[in-house]
Amino acid sequence: MCGRSAGAGTMALSGVRVLELAGLAPAPLCGMILADFGAQVVRVDRLSRPAAALANADVQARGKRSLALDLKRPQGAAALRRLCGGADVLIEPFRHGVMERLGLGPEVLLQENPRLIYARLTGFGQTGKYAKSAGHDINYLALSGVLSKLGRKNENPYAPVNLLADFAGGGVMCALGIVIALFERARSGRGQVIDASMVEGVAYLSSFLWKSQNLGLWSQPRGENMLDSGAPFYEIYRTSDGKFMAVGAIEPVFYNQLIKGLGLNLGELPAQMSVSDWPEMKKKFASLFAQKTQAEWCSIFDGTDACVTPVLSFDDAVSHQHNKERSSFIKNDQGEMSPRPAPVLSRTPAVPSCKRDPFIGEHTEEILLEYGFTKQEIAKLHSDEVIEFKSLKANL
Repeated sequence: MCGRSAGAGTMALSGVRVLELAGLAPAPLCGMILADFGAQVVRVDRLSRPAAALANADVQARGKRSLALDLKRPQGAAALRRLCGGADVLIEPFRHGVMERLGLGPEVLLQENPRLIYARLTGFGQTGKYAKSAGHDINYLALSGVLSKLGRKNENPYAPVNLLADFAGGGVMCALGIVIALFERARSGRGQVIDASMVEGVAYLSSFLWKSQNLGLWSQPRGENMLDSGAPFYEIYRTSDGKFMAVGAIEPVFYNQLIKGLGLNLGELPAQMSVSDWPEMKKKFASLFAQKTQAEWCSIFDGTDACVTPVLSFDDAVSHQHNKERSSFIKNDQGEMSPRPAPVLSRTPAVPSCKRDPFIGEHTEEILLEYGFTKQEIAKLHSDEVIEFKSLKANL
């Protein structure tokens, strides 16, 4: 379900004013999470002429409005300072030192608004050897130590697209930090600076890997352990129709049901945890899974505790009965499907917007008016080409 209504005012973050400086992937996700749960999120875009590609790349602008502002001009920087005076949160995704050079560092903004939550989301953090260096998800994942654990036997480490560092370690962790800071501010009345490093975020995400090293789970080389594709009962198998089934039958009671579903006799097989037999068992399981279609395997394993599930495409995930029963995916006004905000809150659930993403500068005037700018001040900023209005008709 999506679509804001009169009840939308009861969302958990209703009334929270957020300024999100336009950036790539992680910061937009952070802002979208806050918007989905009720915050009033304004994306502060660069003027569209030099930054059209950047804005077009932001597919996570659901529920946000756009204000186009040239921060490199003194009048633009001054306008942002004024906006921050009436905001609760600033999400800043630039490399180390950019905001300070603009006169918009946290020392300045928090002095003017001591309640401001100043969230700095970067790959390497605000300090350290790499603080001023460029990077991407794969680099942050590498420096965190996590990448060394990902990959199959006798293969190079493998980065699973850019979900882990960019989005989980970056966008989600930054949103968590913001909510924590807002909670603390309710007691102290004071804002603070959040130093959200994607390296540290994904490292923290991997705490289980770090803290389970003495349990023997990772005693073998990469790709030969129970949870990293070494075990036959924690693996992905191809079906006869070219699809896949995911198997995660770790506990003996689940493993027994896996064996039963495969038509095997447990007493005729090696012990589940006989590591030396794992390679041959994987071949046996692969041969069996290749004999039936995905749908046939689902008919065998659905409703059991064998921990066997189909590997679904996006389209199949949307239409799967379980996901449909939970309304796990939502459709916007343009017919685009996307995941429903999670987790689900019982009293104040997220009610994401169904509207299309904003054009650059689409809401410039209304936002400035809301933040106390006069029409005369807005007209002057526009004539000086510090802000930009976007004509709706020009984009249709």
